[in-house]
Amino acid sequence: MDARSKKVPSLSVVVPVYNSEATLPLLVKRLHPVLTALTAEYELVLVNDGSRDKSWEVVQQLAGEHAWVRGINLMRNYGQHNALLCGIRSVRHAITVTMDDDLQHPPEEIPQMIEELERGFDVVYGAPEGQQHGLLRNLASELTKLALKKSMGAATARHVSAFRVLRTPLRNAFENYHSPFLSIDVLLTWGSTRFTVRKVRHEPRRIGTSNYTMRMLFTHAMNMLTGFTTLPLQFGSMLGFLFTLFGVAILVFVVGRYFLYGTTVAGFTFLASIVALFSGAQLFALGLIGEYLARMHFRMMERPTYVVRQHTGKSGVEG
Repeated sequence: MDARSKKVPSLSVVVPVYNSEATLPLLVKRLHPVLTALTAEYELVLVNDGSRDKSWEVVQQLAGEHAWVRGINLMRNYGQHNALLCGIRSVRHAITVTMDDDLQHPPEEIPQMIEELERGFDVVYGAPEGQQHGLLRNLASELTKLALKKSMGAATARHVSAFRVLRTPLRNAFENYHSPFLSIDVLLTWGSTRFTVRKVRHEPRRIGTSNYTMRMLFTHAMNMLTGFTTLPLQFGSMLGFLFTLFGVAILVFVVGRYFLYGTTVAGFTFLASIVALFSGAQLFALGLIGEYLARMHFRMMERPTYVVRQHTGKSGVEG
């Protein structure tokens, strides 16, 4: 297939790497025939996110063996989305593909996603036909996607995936973003609303175990809600309004009982319950405000989104 018959002008693949020394050679092996069939110019950017195994050594070896493979080594572990942002900012080609390093995202599905992109969309998510995770992990993922839907305000937020195809110029919308708390999916909505979803195969993980825990997914959901939307504050305001109505109803009940029967509501239990309800609502609202203040505090500290330690691989190389 000559260059004129290729499907896309140029293509970059970004993969955040964390403790995946065993899967990286297999990933490169499966990616190569897919990329060569799609375009004459392509690259693979492997962003090592503070791996504790020999992943960086493997990345260096792969970059030395393949001219189309580049590696970026971060100073420490910053998180998957931070590593993705680093990779997306470094790519050189017109279309960018993001995928995981564990081969659960089949490279063979990339052409179908690019076909969907060519129909006029800017971002295509590869939604799995069937989840291969456990029940608790799937539940945590669903909760995270619900939070993401509120943050993105996009209809496809319910089907987001780490397997994405996007037009590289979208990164211009968030080129000046600098914060340790981020969501690539939310940042993409700053540049476009033309999102769609394509059902793809989702293969089981054959090597190693997932690095994502329920705690990490919950933390990511909280970062999205408090970092990119005011929904928690609106919920706190609504809760305060409801408790105000409840307090008025209690006041009417107490005063009405006094005028009708000449007695007041007796009992320590009643009073303690009312005080506990209102105190709980106040502490909840204060907690929400505290979360937002914490995000503001960290942004004022100007902590970097990521810091690069080392690069490897050749530059400006065609496939």
